[in-house]
Formats: sequence, C-alpha cells, structure tokens
Amino acid sequence: MFFGGSWNLPIGQGLALWNLLGAPFSHSGFAHFFSNTVIFIPISWLVLSKGLREYIAIWIAVLLMQIPIALFSPSATHGLSGVVFGILGYLVLIGFLEKSLFAILLSGLSLWLYGNALFALIPAFSPAGVSRIGHFCGFAALAFYKDG
Repeated sequence: MFFGGSWNLPIGQGLALWNLLGAPFSHSGFAHFFSNTVIFIPISWLVLSKGLREYIAIWIAVLLMQIPIALFSPSATHGLSGVVFGILGYLVLIGFLEKSLFAILLSGLSLWLYGNALFALIPAFSPAGVSRIGHFCGFAALAFYKDG
C-alpha cells in the first residue's frame, strides 16, 4: 500500500524466505489493510490483557506455520489475516485449555464479538482471492501453544 507497491512482500513457492517477516505487514491496498487492522487491534489488546508472553508466543507460532506456505504454496499470499486467525484461535480456545474464569470469559467474549470471522476458515464461505490456507495455518498455529 505504501511505497508505491514496492514493499509488497508476499510469501509463496520460489519467493524469498525472509518475506515471512514482512508478509504480515504487506497489504494489497487500503481496504485490505483496514479489514485486517480493524480486528487485529482489539484482539491483540485482549491477548495482551492476559500477558505479553502469550502474545509473542502466538506471533512465533504463526510465523512458523507460515513456512509451509512459503515453501509449497503455488500462489503468493500476504497480509495480517494469518496472524489475526492465530490470535483469534488462541482467544477462542484458551478458555477450554486453561479452564480459569478469566480465560473462559476471554473466550466467550472473543467468540461473541468475532466468532463470525471463523466462517472464513471454511472454503465455501471464504471469498475468492482470499488466502484460505493462510487463515487456516494461522488458526492451526495455536496447536503449538503450551502454556505460553
């Protein structure tokens, strides 16, 4: 979006692996940037209310789960939505994993506010041109969560 599109850093087969670090911040335009940011900021705040350690662990797990996309995906992908789905997956499932009152409330609030976004994980509900594999890998990154 900025720098006249010259800072477009997608990941995909045959592209530079170091793009993994820049792809979440690379967007195809203002609408793409806005749609990711409008959900990213509040759900990031919800995770940060639990702790910085969890937030960093989610980012690391999501970046690791993006490696198969970078190596094997025939189409390039970029944007923050993989991270958004990783954070959302953590928020929705943390209540089941920890079973503390705070974690259950956090899960319930997240599911109530953002649960409809999870439909984008189902191919029939995901619009054309959207990286379903990026969303799924971000969401699946929570499998690496082991108490932060």
